[in-house]
Amino acid sequence: MIRVHATCVSVGGAGVLLRGPSGSGKSDLALRLVDAGALLVADDQVVLAADPTQTLLTATAPERLAGLIEVRGLGILPAPAIPSAFVRLVVDLADRDAVPRLPDPAAVTLAGVAVPRVALWPFAASAPAALRLALAAVAAGLPLVPAAFDEAAADEVAA
Repeated sequence: MIRVHATCVSVGGAGVLLRGPSGSGKSDLALRLVDAGALLVADDQVVLAADPTQTLLTATAPERLAGLIEVRGLGILPAPAIPSAFVRLVVDLADRDAVPRLPDPAAVTLAGVAVPRVALWPFAASAPAALRLALAAVAAGLPLVPAAFDEAAADEVAA
């Protein structure tokens, strides 16, 4: 079991771990996702635990923070929440210019469990939709950057 500085939301029943330094937009993106129907798992501090087979990663909130989210300018407020979620996607929040247009597929290992990872600029209007699309691809077992796309892009460059 590990405790990480992150925020976790459940989008359609799948946990998404939002990582980044203080002020990077974790709570802001989580709030927009919750406003669109996601449920908060934990804000600012997340407890991660692997199942005995090391294939599932469960996220929970520390007891004192359960059901609470920081809303800049308003304080710490209650939000629609659930007690835990299986983490299906890790989203590293990055500056706009640090997010590659066409990234290589990536994963991160947390508490011994490998989880797909993407980078997003959290303040883009499209960030919640992009996150949902990435999560849908992962849930469907699809690669985040399909090989066919790589081949088509290489063909275009060669032409």
